[in-house]
Amino acid sequence: MRSSPRSPRAPQPCIIWHRHSPRGPADYDLPVTSAPDDLSTPDAPAGPIVIIGAGPAGLTAAYQLGKAGRTATILEGDKVVGGISRTVERDGWRFDIGGHRFFTKVEEVEALWHEILPDEDFLLRPRKSRIFYDGKYFDYPLKAFNALKNLGPIEAVKCVVSYAAARVRPPKDQTNYEGWLVARFGWRLYRTFFKTYTEKVWGVPVSSMPADWAAQRIKNLSLSSAIINAILPNRNQKEIASLIEEFQYPKFGPGMMWEKCQELVEGQGSKVVMQTKVVAIAHEGGRATAVIAEHDGARTTYPADEVISSMPFSQLLMAMDPPVPANVAKAASDLSFRDFLTIALVVPETDSFDDNWIYIHSPDVEVGRIQNFRSWSPFMVKPGQTCLGLEYFVFEGDRLWNSDDADLIELGKKELGILGLADPSLIETGYVVRMPKAYPHYDETYQANVDILRDWLAHNAPNVYPVGRNGMHKYNNQDHSMFTAMLTVENIVDHAGHDIWEVNVEEEYHEEKDGVRPGVATGTGGTRGTGRDAPIIPSTAPSTRSA
Repeated sequence: MRSSPRSPRAPQPCIIWHRHSPRGPADYDLPVTSAPDDLSTPDAPAGPIVIIGAGPAGLTAAYQLGKAGRTATILEGDKVVGGISRTVERDGWRFDIGGHRFFTKVEEVEALWHEILPDEDFLLRPRKSRIFYDGKYFDYPLKAFNALKNLGPIEAVKCVVSYAAARVRPPKDQTNYEGWLVARFGWRLYRTFFKTYTEKVWGVPVSSMPADWAAQRIKNLSLSSAIINAILPNRNQKEIASLIEEFQYPKFGPGMMWEKCQELVEGQGSKVVMQTKVVAIAHEGGRATAVIAEHDGARTTYPADEVISSMPFSQLLMAMDPPVPANVAKAASDLSFRDFLTIALVVPETDSFDDNWIYIHSPDVEVGRIQNFRSWSPFMVKPGQTCLGLEYFVFEGDRLWNSDDADLIELGKKELGILGLADPSLIETGYVVRMPKAYPHYDETYQANVDILRDWLAHNAPNVYPVGRNGMHKYNNQDHSMFTAMLTVENIVDHAGHDIWEVNVEEEYHEEKDGVRPGVATGTGGTRGTGRDAPIIPSTAPSTRSA
């Protein structure tokens, strides 16, 4: 079996919360899906289907429908397809927003990737990431010699003493993430490898985050285990897992996949309508009947027997016409997101690194992670130069989000200089890409709010099918979003009865190597699925960044 392509990545190395293992249908107690060519059925209804969004979920749904002999109208608000999995192109430079290692454990998804793009369009790329802290680069996952060398013998001893002290006298309050971590790893390791980066990613103090999330995520393949193992080499050796060493990647970036998929979908007879914003979903008699969208100030009504939606779940419910009841509107308005921006800077090839990305744990800069786009694909950059993508985790409307592009480019140059990665005077040019609603934000009420929205849909518009990351307000990767769309198409065409909401967060790190074949139950129990795990952050948590 070839190395699997992989999907959108989220940004948290310290505790391995940024990926998750996709599984086959058997792991969700769902009916096993048929091969794609078997999707069609002579009894399939022939009414119009409208798909909202031309990202991975929306285009996958359209493509699978096309193979079943159905067509759809796909409405996309942007001028490019792919959603967060797009490739942004500026002046011949290509940027991958967030970084998408093409790797999956869902065999159906991998097969579909290679059905859309021929094998020759994939590059096999080495997986390499490091952590930057205190002016040093730590291998990730940590290796004992590298970690000890970087920490130095004095600091290593201090970390061991701090760890021992915390075990003897742990914090009294271990209900929050900080107390839980300190009790198990000591203050020095916590401050070195957890606090700064975690707060950059989520924008709130670690002490505001719940301990139960940490207990779920910090286990065999966590950075903490690797650190302890590096400092105490005889500890838990058998529990330290390894990660994949390589992954496949479209040579012109992930958007290449979705641009080709758009072409295939249109060849099947479906229509992709760009720069068209959905403003309302008409419903009557317990079903959605039409989608109303706006383009260049003109509104068009698209009749619909079925609606597949990857637009933000909250916006979907707020677009219902007649409007949803006040309690449903309140639940929708309470769902929120973490947003994302990339400052892409052109530097000489010599002023770069061979990592796919580097995690920035330094508290001296605001950047959270830096990509080297040449390390993803040499086809994305120009000869003799490369492009570094500095990634900042923000809230839409905050200080960084609202900054002028020129100011952000100067910030990026300054921070590269502080980190010693590039000489700011040699940076040729820069670009800024903002990505709103990059990550669903989980607070203490989000699940109850999602349940309220789901319940209203089930009773008032059951022919509306949320799919994908924002469509379900679920922290999904690209492959996982595709899988929800594939199962939804089977529900529409074959009446398969899949409950895609049970495609949920599972227990093991997505890029961990294992010997378990996807689709085979492991006997460990619990819900297995494809959602990315994320902390539930209290809505009252203070921000770590000035407005």
